[in-house]
Amino acid sequence: MADEPERPESLLPYDEWTEAAMRQVMVRALEHVAANGFPGDHNFYVTFRTDHPNTVIPPRLRAQYPQEMTIVLQHQFWNLKVDEAAGEFSVGLSFGGVPSELHIPLGAITGFADPHMRFGLQFHAETVADAEPEPEPEPAPEPVIERSETPQVVSLDAFRRRSPPRE
Repeated sequence: MADEPERPESLLPYDEWTEAAMRQVMVRALEHVAANGFPGDHNFYVTFRTDHPNTVIPPRLRAQYPQEMTIVLQHQFWNLKVDEAAGEFSVGLSFGGVPSELHIPLGAITGFADPHMRFGLQFHAETVADAEPEPEPEPAPEPVIERSETPQVVSLDAFRRRSPPRE
């Protein structure tokens, strides 16, 4: 094989710019569907990191998919919203008949596809260091419980089920 000249290291972040431009294609597609619905037989597969600090999904889904998950947007979804300023999209989907609301950071998305058009994009997910997680709310102060010196006894007889009288 012929030796190819080594490519010099770029001082311009072409890879980052290319990925940002491809993410904009995905964002525009999501915005179009949010505003107009799917045209024809189009549908989207969106793969994202569930372990991204700003991903909000139900705990049972996070337990089932601890790192990565793919959702399908086709017929049964609701409230698709893209918030570019917040850097996320949200959507309602049912999983096993249980409705769920998902909030997915755009930086957590690793794949986007429209199988009808045989169109797909792959992305590098933001690393945890790149993401700016929402600050944890301050924990509420522990309530102060005053204890009396004499123990309190509560009778549960009033709450017991009584059997019918015998004849």
